[in-house]
Amino acid sequence: MSGGVDSSVVAGLLSEAGYDVVGVTLQLYDHGVATHRKGACCAGQDVQDARTVAETLQIPHYVLNYEDRFREAVIDRFADSYAAGETPVPCIACNQTVKFADLLATARDLGAAALATGHYVASRPSGGHRALYRPVDADRDQSYFLFATTQAQLDYLRFPLGDMTKAEVRNAARRLGLTVADKHDSQDICFVPQGRYSDIVRRLRPDAAEPGDIVHLDGRVLGRHDGIANFTVGQRRGLGIATGDPLYVVRLDPATHRVVVGPRTSLATHRLWLRDFNWIGDEPAATADGRDVLARVRSTRPPAPARLSVSAAEASVELVDDEAGVAPGQACVLYEDDGPGARVLGGGFVERTDNAAIGEPAEADTDGRRFAGAVA
Repeated sequence: MSGGVDSSVVAGLLSEAGYDVVGVTLQLYDHGVATHRKGACCAGQDVQDARTVAETLQIPHYVLNYEDRFREAVIDRFADSYAAGETPVPCIACNQTVKFADLLATARDLGAAALATGHYVASRPSGGHRALYRPVDADRDQSYFLFATTQAQLDYLRFPLGDMTKAEVRNAARRLGLTVADKHDSQDICFVPQGRYSDIVRRLRPDAAEPGDIVHLDGRVLGRHDGIANFTVGQRRGLGIATGDPLYVVRLDPATHRVVVGPRTSLATHRLWLRDFNWIGDEPAATADGRDVLARVRSTRPPAPARLSVSAAEASVELVDDEAGVAPGQACVLYEDDGPGARVLGGGFVERTDNAAIGEPAEADTDGRRFAGAVA
């Protein structure tokens, strides 16, 4: 119970249905450190809201301190990924570790028959297990952030909001008499509430803040930057360079502290290779000729036609239509079909893409003029 309307309504609906409900709130990080506001922390208003909801519903409520685990499994990994030139998705790491591993183990220790959350995603029985599906409310779809859920976890989890819209959830909160019925949704990464993720990375991984060159694919040195942590693949604004044509970040090189830029066409990605591949489909992922799927490389993009190839060595996805600016560290989530109710088949994290075959920028002389080398 985060103190928001979604998890509060889940607790209310389950309690109303006659289940023996125990509310659990996780204290994950010191909000005051993140916002530099003394006395502010995640155990403040949000925890008080969760406690008030539990009192209204007359259910037990516990606050568990998971700060050390969250820092290790989510914040440190987030900083490491950015320092390595990747674009991480910390909400996936949080679901993978703190929520669906640590909290799930706590739920089992409490003797709970299931762990229910306020995620907008659905699960239903399928072939002796439970399968994961996109929710009815496509605008709230959180399936992208749950692809790494294992089959054992999925069998234990319940997602009561999968068949409800946000408006219906708020109406349910009002009917249940919950004070959080009109509470605003959180928009930022929870431990970066002001959106300045680079501040977190610089503080935890100073190497990511070392200055370096901004280099064009053709070898020209176009300027300097204050650290690769300030950039992501596909970025156009905030490069700090003036050129006649629009340029985008094509690649980040943490070893040389270089930011490589090029035209939009250089961002085109047709094939990507995945690490930490997770499959929760009924049929085996590996097939002789590959498998037609729909792939989603950003949470804000609809799934698009693709072909999955899986072997003992690796998993790769070939996109029917190119995607621009796919970065290492992002998630690629696979679906059986499109639209609300589509089944989630799994996915993985992008290890590399075929636009990495662009290679190193051509060499340049001290005036920034290209003098040797070829760009593939």
